[in-house]
Formats: sequence, C-alpha cells, structure tokens
Amino acid sequence: MSATTGTIAQAAPTGVEPPARGRESRAGAVLALARFEARELLLQIPILVFLALYVGYTGWTLFSGSEGMDDFPVLQDVDRSTQEAPILLGIALFVGVNRAVLRSRRQSTDRHFDVLPMEAWRRTVAHALSVLPFVAITALVVGFQFTWSALKPGAVGHGSPAELAVGPLVILLSGVLGVLLARLIPVGFIAPPFVIGAYALTAMVSASTQGTHWVRWLGPVISDAGADPFPSELLGRPAAWHALYLTGLAVLLLCLAVLVSGGRTRLVQAMTVVALAVTAVGVVGQSPDEPASLIAARTKASATPEKVQTCVRHGRSTYCAYPEWAGRTADWAEAVDRIQSRAGGSAGGRPLTVRQVIDARYGLQSDAAIPASTTPGAVTVGTRWGGNRLPEFAVGVAAVLVAGDQNRAGEMCDARVVTTMWLALSTLPDPMKSLRSVRLDDSIEGSAIALTPTEPVSMSAQQTTVVRELLQKPHYGVAAKVKAHWTELTSAKTSTARVAELLGVPAGGKGTAADKGSGSCGE
Repeated sequence: MSATTGTIAQAAPTGVEPPARGRESRAGAVLALARFEARELLLQIPILVFLALYVGYTGWTLFSGSEGMDDFPVLQDVDRSTQEAPILLGIALFVGVNRAVLRSRRQSTDRHFDVLPMEAWRRTVAHALSVLPFVAITALVVGFQFTWSALKPGAVGHGSPAELAVGPLVILLSGVLGVLLARLIPVGFIAPPFVIGAYALTAMVSASTQGTHWVRWLGPVISDAGADPFPSELLGRPAAWHALYLTGLAVLLLCLAVLVSGGRTRLVQAMTVVALAVTAVGVVGQSPDEPASLIAARTKASATPEKVQTCVRHGRSTYCAYPEWAGRTADWAEAVDRIQSRAGGSAGGRPLTVRQVIDARYGLQSDAAIPASTTPGAVTVGTRWGGNRLPEFAVGVAAVLVAGDQNRAGEMCDARVVTTMWLALSTLPDPMKSLRSVRLDDSIEGSAIALTPTEPVSMSAQQTTVVRELLQKPHYGVAAKVKAHWTELTSAKTSTARVAELLGVPAGGKGTAADKGSGSCGE
C-alpha cells in the first residue's frame, strides 16, 4: 500500500515545472493556437475573397499595365502606389479577427476556458500572431510589385523601404485593432459599425482641419496623389517617421489588448511604455510642416530648372532633364528625330532644346499646369513617359516646328493644325490610336482639344477629318508632299481646304473662319 501510494505521489503533478521548460511549453501552445487561428482566418470567405482580390488586382495592374503608362515607372511613385490596395484586405481582416476572438462568446464556451492551462492574455497574443501570415503575404506582394517595376528598362528614381513597409504595417495594425476591440467591447457584430464610424469620424476631422499636415499623417495611408512625379529630393514625405509611428502604434495596441486580458506582467508593462514612447516619437517626427529649405528647393527646380538639371546633346538638339531622368533623354531624342525627319524647310534641321519641366511649388497634391515657353525652339517634356504621354510629346514637338515656339503654338487654331497633327502622329506605331488618345474626348471625329505637355491644340471638325484621312494614307507619299509645300502648309493664311488639296485628300466639307485661313481664331 505504501509503495503504491509512493508511486502515485511521485507521478502526481506538483503544479511546478522547471521555468525554462514551462516557458517553452507555454510558448509552443501560443504558437500552435496562432497557427490554428491563422488557418481559420484564411477559411473565412470575406478574408479569402479580399485576399484573392488584392493579389489578383495587383497582378492585373502589373501584367496589363495602364495603357502603357506603367512601361516607364518612377520608383518614388511606385512605392507609394503599394499602400492603398491593402486597405480593403485590412478591413476584412479587422472584422475577421474580431469575430475570431469573440467566437467563444458567440458559442457560449467562455466558461470552459477557465479549466484550461492557457491564460486569456496568452490567447490574445495568439490571436494577434495569427495575423502575421497575412502581413507576410502583403509584404511579398508589395516586394514583387516594386521589384517588377524596378527591373523594367525604363524605370527611374529611387524607392523608399519605409514607404514599402506601410502596406504590411496596415495589415498588422488592422488585425491587432480587431483583437483590442474584441477585448474592450466583447459584443458580436461590433466591428462593422466601428468601421463605418471610424470612416465618418475621419471624414469629419479631415473636413474640419482642412488637410492640416500633422492631422493627415495620423492616418495609416497618405497617398499624396495628383501632381506629376517629383524628383526624390523634393518629395518631403516623412516616410521613415510614419513607419516608426505605425510600428509603435501596432505594438501599443497589442500591449493594451494583453493588459485588458489580464496579462499585467512587468514585461508587458515595460513593452507598453516603450511602444508608447516609440509612437510618440513617430508622431513628433512626422508632424512638422514642410521646411523652408524644401520649399526653396521646389521653387528652384520649378522656376529655374536649368540650375539643377543635366543637359546632353543628341544629334543637333539639346536635352535637359532632372538627374534621375537623365537616362531617358535618348527616348526623347528618338521621338524628335522621327518627327524632324518628316518636316520640311528649315524645321527639318532646326536645333531644339527639350527641357523637362515640373511645377513642384504647390506640393504633391497639386496638378498645376506647365506654362508654355516663349523661347524659340524650346520643347517641354514632363516627368511621366509612356502611354498617352508619347503622342502628347510628339504633338508638342511638331507644334514648335510648325509655329516656332510653344506660346504661338498654343494660339494656333488655323489650318496649321493639320500639318502639326500629321507630323506628330504619323511617326507613331498606331497613328489612329494615337489620334484618339491625344484628344481630350477620345474621339476621331468632330472638334476637340489635342493635348500637349503645355498648351493644348484646338482641332475643328474639318481639320479632324483631313488629319484622319492623311493618317490612313502611306506616310512616305504624304511626307514628300509636306516637304514640297512646307512654306504654304505652315502659313496661317492657308485654308484647311487648300491644305487638303496640297496633300491630296478630301477637304471634309465646309470649315470655320479659322479653317479658311482668316488668321483670326475668334471669328
């Protein structure tokens, strides 16, 4: 009897385990629960759908492009473009994690947790860790998206690791916030109204503060979209401070959730203090407005770009670009050479100065128009390239060759428009598609505005008809006639009907006073 009792006493649990082994066992249990919860999250239809949409949409934008606009990416814009797509996945994950934490309450199994060895705060940590696979997936998608753009031959600029970190941090923050909300308000279906309320509150604060810098940067994602790409040194975005702020905030919310769940250990309390300090440092670092030095640099790059640009010669012309775009001058030169090869008179050998111009004085959200230059032979090009920017640049070059300078080209609405548009578009691979792309109404019939990097060109219905007919004829035959009649074709006194006659196409019906070569666009 005594031997049996001794054996039982020896086998009975004492309630005390070696500290190291106990910690390893509890950590293993937390990780096992985290893996289980991550698998459960992935099986939730909303999360699975939004994850598939996020990955699918990102892949579609990479492989399909945006009508050629992504063929020449600017990396300091690409890194910011990775931040908004994860938001919807983050919202779905926020709701899903919140429901996962409240699962036991919905199923009335809370009371059974009291007999389990894992404390409530450890289960809270496990729920927070279940978000990490989604953070990793987002990081992989963001990394692939940026790498795909960076490896393209036409890529320019420099990306920011801090900007790239925002997408994964948004996912982490969303999941942790869902855990905290479930511990603070353990009520089912609280997450959807919370999302709606948060959106309404954000809209109200944004309207009342009118986009104040430090208030805007308290949000998770600040896109700053609108303006053409800026050189990296002119961005002025506190990206590193913002990433630090999001990291500290995510850890702080997790610590608060653990504290609410009863995990008031010294380690958790110390981590809470550190996370609060990191968050505060991030807020302070990202709050100051744009410094005077940045504003001065933007003004200098906008008003006197020649002071900060690199100029190179290709053939007879000079090409000036901001340092990050210096490698793109060869593409501009190729387009200019093609257009000049079909021009007649002195325009065919005229030296041009192609200069890159931006207006950075009003910030990243301002889509300010670039003024036309009055310097003879000056051609403006922007910081975007590819897609519609190619025919727009071609029209700008042709307009300067025909009118002499950009200012007079912007006022040109007479029959010289026909020569300009044929000269620009006939050099492109698909002239008819380019005609449609360069016109503001995306049409090839009727009157419309044709875009250039500076002032647009007005096209009447009759001019549109003549240009359309010319673009459908073999370019070598038209080119010979353009060179032979260059002087008359570039005269403001020549009517559209006469241009059509010289180039051998139908006139397209009656024209306006401008079409008839009255010399006054207002008639």
